[in-house]
Formats: sequence, structure tokens, C-alpha cells
Amino acid sequence: MWAAARRSPPPGVRVMRRLEQLSALLNRALAAVAGLLLVGMMLFTVADMVLRALGRPVAGSYEVIGWLSAAAMALALGYTQLHRGHVSIDLVTARLGGRLRAAVALAIDVVALALFGAVTAYVVRYGVVLQESGSLSETLKAVVHPWVYAVALGAGGSRSRCSSRSRARPGASPAPRARTTEQRRGRTRWIRSSLPRWGSP
Repeated sequence: MWAAARRSPPPGVRVMRRLEQLSALLNRALAAVAGLLLVGMMLFTVADMVLRALGRPVAGSYEVIGWLSAAAMALALGYTQLHRGHVSIDLVTARLGGRLRAAVALAIDVVALALFGAVTAYVVRYGVVLQESGSLSETLKAVVHPWVYAVALGAGGSRSRCSSRSRARPGASPAPRARTTEQRRGRTRWIRSSLPRWGSP
């Protein structure tokens, strides 16, 4: 019983784990919505091209495609960070030690947290201004502020993911990045082995 009590994490760690799980769940839901928006944008683009060929273009197609693309891109930011799908250049950090590399990653996450927090606050204020002024689009005369709030929601989801990552201890090296690098090396070796050799029959 005493061994089980010693192994149980403290309440603060359990709260952090719950918050990280909620952040992952939120970003997965936002990514699903972003996927639906992307499919809708694709279908709308194809329909617009077909109707243009028939001489009946859709009015305001550029506005609709712009709204859908902006919302899809913003809502997928947190999910991209969740799976480390962003572009990362580690020519310098790969040569550092485990603790120093983790400290650099922590500093980058803190800067990204502040950046996305500022972006979220600015976009929300911009959406409030558009809502209070009753701003409409030029062609369709539709309200614009819901799409601005969608972009703010995506930036907020990315901020929550940065916040959960920035709580990692600087004592351990990031395991997901190491596995990803090892997978890339294995993929490169497989491609090299599958290429034909010069002079071979």
C-alpha cells in the first residue's frame, strides 16, 4: 500500500496531465472541423469551375474560398503542433546535449506561447470591432466576424498546445523528435538500398 502511494503522482502532475489531455482532445476536434472545411472548399471550388465553364459563375467565390481556407488553416495549427508536423531545422540543436536541447525546446515553446497568445487576443479584438461595426463582405454582403473568431479559436488551440508542451521538464530529451528522426533515417536507408546500382546487370 505504501509503495502504491509513493508511486502515485502528486496532484499538480495529475492536473497537468488532465490539461494536456484536454488540449489534445480540443485540437483533434478542431482538426476534424478543419478537415470538413477543407473538403467543403474543394467541393465549392470544383462546382465553381464547372459552373464557370457553363457560363454561370458563383458570385463571391473568392470570398467564400478565402474564408474557408483561413479557417481551415487556423483550426489545424494545434493538431500540427500535436504531431510535430511543422517544419523544424535542428542543425544546431541536434549537436547539443539532452538537457541543453530540452532547455532550448522549452524556451522556443515559451516564445511560441506568448506569440500565439498575442495573436489570439489581437484577432479576438479585431472580430469584436467587425461585429460592433456591422462590417459586411463586398460581394455577398455577409457578416465576416464569425470567420475571424474561427481564426482566433485556432490560434487559441495552438496556444493551449504550446502551453502543455512548455510544462515539460528540461531534464529529458524530446522522445517524439528522436523517434521521428530515426524514422527519417530508416526511410533514407531504405530508399538508398532500393535504388539501382550503376554497373550492376
